[in-house]
Amino acid sequence: MLTVNLGPLTLAVPHLLLLGGLLLAMLSGWWAGRASARNPEPQLFRLLLVALLVARLAFVASYFEHYLGQPWKVVDIRDGGFIAWPGVIAALLLGAWLAWRDRGLARPLGVALAVGVLSWGLATLAWQALERGTRLPELALRDSRGAPVALQDYLGKPLVINLWATWCPPCRREMPVLAAAQAKEPALTFLFVNQGEGPGEIRRFLDRGGLKLQNVLLDSDGRLGQQVGSMALPTTLFYDAAGRQVGNHLGELSHASLARALERLKEAERSTTGSGASRHPAG
Repeated sequence: MLTVNLGPLTLAVPHLLLLGGLLLAMLSGWWAGRASARNPEPQLFRLLLVALLVARLAFVASYFEHYLGQPWKVVDIRDGGFIAWPGVIAALLLGAWLAWRDRGLARPLGVALAVGVLSWGLATLAWQALERGTRLPELALRDSRGAPVALQDYLGKPLVINLWATWCPPCRREMPVLAAAQAKEPALTFLFVNQGEGPGEIRRFLDRGGLKLQNVLLDSDGRLGQQVGSMALPTTLFYDAAGRQVGNHLGELSHASLARALERLKEAERSTTGSGASRHPAG
């Protein structure tokens, strides 16, 4: 499951886990500080903002070459470009300093940080492990000519599947990024699975944008999104050559965030290939 519907809202599971961790931190901090009437809630919000800022700066520093041509993209966090662990470390260090400065705040803030970070971290690891255990759905779609195509036919190379629609603004913005990656990465297979639209509408969109995409598939009933548990567009899924999901990205991809996702995909593929070779030595 990649998204959760809360009434009219669709939330990505990572965002929901972050909110859940923050809520548990606030409750535990209030509970630990109730006797001394010290509630660390304001400090927790400040620490969260610091963590997000540092996580973003760490991502931008790691993929700075992708921002050289468009420096304003640094502040466009819609691409989900964050590296979590530097942000967590920065928040913990700042929290320790705040607790040292105000000893009365030390216990409730320490409890809140411990509960929040541990609950978010363990829940995120469990969710990632669950998602990475899923396989490529056995599903038949249609190509742009109407011929049936099975997703399983594309196994044998690492696979990137993008769920998109022409009416979706972030889908339109990220399409040139994916098109450039498809042309640059022949060792990977990219599938562009349109959700619920017809071939004429898709062709007009591609022609207007001058986009030359291979492997455009039609999912008229949105079955793939339902099977992978995502009701949000765009959604991009990453599978190794054997069809095991090794990553996903909800929302718009930038050159930088796609570069990071492809690095992880290639690392997972090398790890899988290496472990397979070690289990079957030559001779």
